[in-house]
Amino acid sequence: QLQLVESGGGLVQPGGSLRLPCAASGFTSHFGGIGWFRQAPGKEREGVSSMDLRDGKIYYVDSVKGRFTISRDNAKNTVYLQMNSLKPEDTAVYYCAAATYATPRLYIATMRIRSYDYWGQGTQVTGSS
Repeated sequence: QLQLVESGGGLVQPGGSLRLPCAASGFTSHFGGIGWFRQAPGKEREGVSSMDLRDGKIYYVDSVKGRFTISRDNAKNTVYLQMNSLKPEDTAVYYCAAATYATPRLYIATMRIRSYDYWGQGTQVTGSS
């Protein structure tokens, strides 16, 4: 059974940093892409960053470019989201999600939410002054 577990969330002051791990278990070779998404109160879920596991290409939404970095540790089956220079508007529940190997590259690149079949439970990130 495929499973994703996020951790690392918390309360952070503006300008601070957090690193969110997403540990994957099960038949991870089934994955074609990994994405990080977030959902703020009263807002729709949005894509933050994604990685196409087939070619290593990485994508970011404009609002986090230069501040967030997605990376992976294959030995640990873990994907990370390093978040620097956090802003109050980054406050949200952050989810990692996986798309199957058959998912078109365009859908990984554009973080098409309904193309991601496996989701973690989410971790809360709160920016507070």
